[in-house]
Amino acid sequence: MAFAQKGEVVVIKDPLIDSLIAKRIQVYRTSGEVKTGKPIVSSYGYRVQIFYGSDRREVFNQQARFKTLYPKLNTYLIYKEPNYYVRVGDFRTRLEAQRLMSEIRPTFPTLFIFREKINAPQLDITTDDQR
Repeated sequence: MAFAQKGEVVVIKDPLIDSLIAKRIQVYRTSGEVKTGKPIVSSYGYRVQIFYGSDRREVFNQQARFKTLYPKLNTYLIYKEPNYYVRVGDFRTRLEAQRLMSEIRPTFPTLFIFREKINAPQLDITTDDQR
């Protein structure tokens, strides 16, 4: 003879869980088309650190100075207490980052290469008819 218990299970959950699940389902159902103007986070790549320091104004000055010299390269500010770091570029290979380093070394003497997640480069979506 076996004895079984009859009972009732009550699930208590935050209603935000359902909305998060719905958003995740929506993300997986997207068509996969690339939207222009939005950065696409790709796999790991390289960035060149051009400056670091704890003075916020000086960090912004260095970022602005770099942007005037190289307007097409993206700059990124990172804050890890107590310092700010200015990193530039989205390079897929270390060789590309080293090329930039050798080019800007006279202007920015303390340079380092870091491997981190990068944004995919902007795609040129002009057609042959538009050129």
